[in-house]
Amino acid sequence: MQGRLGEVWPVAAFTAAYLLPAAATALATGNFEFVFYTIVLVVLIGLVWFVDRFVGLSSGALWGLSAWGALHMAGGLVNIPASWPANAPAPAVLYNMWLIPDRLKFDQFVHAFGFGLTTWICWQALAAALRARDATPQPTAGLMVLCAAAGMGFGAMNEVIEFAATILVPETNVGGYMNTGWDLVANLVGVTIAAIWIGVRGHRETSA
Repeated sequence: MQGRLGEVWPVAAFTAAYLLPAAATALATGNFEFVFYTIVLVVLIGLVWFVDRFVGLSSGALWGLSAWGALHMAGGLVNIPASWPANAPAPAVLYNMWLIPDRLKFDQFVHAFGFGLTTWICWQALAAALRARDATPQPTAGLMVLCAAAGMGFGAMNEVIEFAATILVPETNVGGYMNTGWDLVANLVGVTIAAIWIGVRGHRETSA
């Protein structure tokens, strides 16, 4: 137990170090969209804690989730210089910045990273459930499709949360139908890369 606390507390401290200032900034600037997202993030932290009690998520997964949260909060709260390429006329924040002009936005990268990570966590949860039943988890093609589908499902839930934000908050940076579509495409890219990576990694470990 002590060893597990030693893994979790640094992640928790890092998360608090960006979440508390981000929440204060959102309140001070009247950015109620990100006040809403902060509440959602706190709920998700509670869910991760609950899942971790049964699954024992890897240290990489925990740090990945914390980094994802930091990218999300920075994406909507950090302003970028006017000279940087951005998706006008949307607000000049990280989320609207083009990493590759007219091809890849910061927002889309965060989606791909986050739901690829979610796919990996789904695999960890499934593997733990199989071990609890004395089965040896193997990342077969069928199980990878299942985990990727779960990752896409969580991505769709994210779009539902963003839709709720547009109803509850007068002005948001959620974007329209095209933005939602590209978010889902980014999710698909992320979950596909994650599923392939898990499968290849598992095959190598089995063959070693």
